[in-house]
Amino acid sequence: MKVLKVIVNVLVWIILILALLVTIMVFSSSRNNGVSNLLGFIPMTVESDSMKPTFAKDDLIMCKEVDDVYSLKEGDVITFWTIIQGQKVKNTHRIVEITDLDNGRSFVTRGDNNSLDDDVPVLTGDIIGKWTGFKLGGFGKVMSFLRTKTGFFVCIVIPMAIFFFVELYKFIVTLIELKKPALSEEDEEEIKKRAIEEYLAAQKKEQEAGGDTEG
Repeated sequence: MKVLKVIVNVLVWIILILALLVTIMVFSSSRNNGVSNLLGFIPMTVESDSMKPTFAKDDLIMCKEVDDVYSLKEGDVITFWTIIQGQKVKNTHRIVEITDLDNGRSFVTRGDNNSLDDDVPVLTGDIIGKWTGFKLGGFGKVMSFLRTKTGFFVCIVIPMAIFFFVELYKFIVTLIELKKPALSEEDEEEIKKRAIEEYLAAQKKEQEAGGDTEG
């Protein structure tokens, strides 16, 4: 029973921590043009297959803020802002060429699944982060769901409510236990004595019943 309680408590805390992390990411993305940022790490949902087989659509990848653009090199995979069909969107491609400019650098990028370079070079100010090499296949769908009102309610609000009621129940039980009058040593001895007497009486009845049956 104690082991089960420990397991339940651990699971509840894990759910709570995950809920808090997702909450932070969701709110940070709403304040930062849809880009979540957790201590410099940026989870991204892949929205196309242009980088196959490195990662695919709906994968979750983890990027990191770039402190020094001069640390980037050819072969690195970066996430950046670009214009596609007249809209400003996020894209994640590999650097294939670097040009040093007077006020920064320019990066030519290409998807691993594409045969042509991207039309628009990436400027320093367009870079969101560099891919860390971490990915979770298909988990991007989960993150996209969590950003919806339904997902936030099901995966964040409900687990936190369950945690609150579990902790409230434990608190109430503890208060009830504390309010119970403590038994003195004499009372405990009396309870033990009565238990022994009742046990002996029950044993005697069984023996008498057995004797009557034999007779």
